[in-house]
Amino acid sequence: MTSQVSKTVLRLEAEDIRALKDGINFKKNQEDGKCYIIYKGKDKIRACVNQCKHQGGLFIKDIEDMDGRTVRCTKHYWKLNVATMEYVNPPDSFMQDELEAVLSDTDGSLELVELNPPDPWTAEPREAQELHAGEIMLTYITHACMELKAGNKRMMFDPWLTGPAFARGWWLLHEPPSDAMDRLSQADLIYISHMHSDHLSYQTLQRLSKKRPDIPIYVGDTSRPVFWYLEKSGVNLTNINVVPFGVWQNVDEHLRFMILMDGVHPEMDTCLIVEYKGHMILNTVDCTRPNNGRLPHGVDVMMSDFAGGASGFPMTFHGGKYTESWKADFIKNERKKLLNYKTQLVKSLQPKIYCPFAGYFTEAHPSDRYIKETNSKNSAADLNESIRKSCPNILTWTPVPGSVLDLALALNDPSNRAVITEPPNDTKIYKDSWDFDLYLDELNASVSAEIFKYKSWIQYYYNWAGFKDYNLVIRVTETDDDFKPLKGGYDYLVDFLNLSFPAARPERDHAYEEIKNRVNVMRHVVLNGRLWDDLYIGFNNRMSRDPDVYHHKFWNHFQTELPLSAPDWDRFLQVACETDVPNESSNGCALS
Repeated sequence: MTSQVSKTVLRLEAEDIRALKDGINFKKNQEDGKCYIIYKGKDKIRACVNQCKHQGGLFIKDIEDMDGRTVRCTKHYWKLNVATMEYVNPPDSFMQDELEAVLSDTDGSLELVELNPPDPWTAEPREAQELHAGEIMLTYITHACMELKAGNKRMMFDPWLTGPAFARGWWLLHEPPSDAMDRLSQADLIYISHMHSDHLSYQTLQRLSKKRPDIPIYVGDTSRPVFWYLEKSGVNLTNINVVPFGVWQNVDEHLRFMILMDGVHPEMDTCLIVEYKGHMILNTVDCTRPNNGRLPHGVDVMMSDFAGGASGFPMTFHGGKYTESWKADFIKNERKKLLNYKTQLVKSLQPKIYCPFAGYFTEAHPSDRYIKETNSKNSAADLNESIRKSCPNILTWTPVPGSVLDLALALNDPSNRAVITEPPNDTKIYKDSWDFDLYLDELNASVSAEIFKYKSWIQYYYNWAGFKDYNLVIRVTETDDDFKPLKGGYDYLVDFLNLSFPAARPERDHAYEEIKNRVNVMRHVVLNGRLWDDLYIGFNNRMSRDPDVYHHKFWNHFQTELPLSAPDWDRFLQVACETDVPNESSNGCALS
């Protein structure tokens, strides 16, 4: 693998340096349009890209800052102290990636230098060879699942073909082709980008393991193992390959692929470059900042997410400013920003063909009607229309299940109707049935687990989780499907400053959150030691907070940093049976 030592991203002449004011300066590179923030202190200049590390938003001056040191993100209002490169709101979150500011001793100019920018796909370059019709075929399956035929090999991406994701919050919008499971089991290899259940689908992989347990599956070497939960779930897949980032994996003499990490969530998210006979396909999946923003230009095909709405914020929040009109305005603006961002990203990378995917989910369960009506999403067609207006030279593909793109035809004559083959007219495109009861029965079974007879499970669980020394108190209430408190359900406080469980809120000043969780999802999460994404991204809770501050350290822990081994509930029961009085009314409370 090769990499550059450094790269100059912006150069300022001596007169430009003298024109810098003390404090914050915004500068734009006229050549590539990228924006930078320069902080001029008494004895040092600091600089960074004008892009929030959280979700890629643009910074502007913070009008509440009296010292002239902080900027505010226009996307989620995060604040960055440019003098220290530390995010101050929310606290205890990220450090901003800093550029090296190099002053010239000869002419007084300043160069902003990006250190070690990786372009690993340039290793062992291959010239693009002529393709023949049918040689590279992309078949869209559903959501983020795409089948790639390259020569005589077939590769499948992120197969979610059945069942819900995030416990019960997401359901497939599209009906997969009738032979989708057969296609999956006959693939030569599978790439799974990350552990979220709309990509690592338990129900899909459970069925796959019965058909072909030894199928080769490839994942990136993230700090949190992609298969950490499934390894304990009874899914028997015996050929999981964890590969390093930025290294070509050779499939045959013509086909190779490379997995890259996300710059914002390197512990979890990955993306993919596939190359066949020198032709590249870039699949950025859900990455917020794939490969830290450095991606190949001019690839043959680029695929990315597009929809938005993959978060409980703000639909699951209530109280204070979270009125229905505020939510509607916020969501509308967020979707517009995302659409514009994706348009500009595609424009900057100039792929020959662009396909929006990884966003075709719906909140189908009747109890989530409010979320479905509130959580509007971008449409793939709208994004492609925006791209066509901005970049008429880029061919866009709005896929439906079973549609096929022939890359050779597309490269030779994009206007040829045979470039994309649509499924037959009588093909069922959208789902209208999801077998809710079949999948919810598994969640409901967790409610009556033996451990929940003993109130001491609460202390045992949060001690296992290991989050403490943080001035936050939460109140957790178990609810029914409609978020009404359950008779016989648990309602408790956790004080994370000292990891205690008080009967009432402490009298000291503290941050406070109330979290109402659907009992079947919360107990399933607790019982299996799962991440809280099932609750938050799955819209399975309702929240309020005082003050209205996002506690990144808390949520990051419960969404990405819980222990890899589930709680030892057998050991817990051995002790609880001897020391705790069982609360029979709480066992099965959600089903009464």
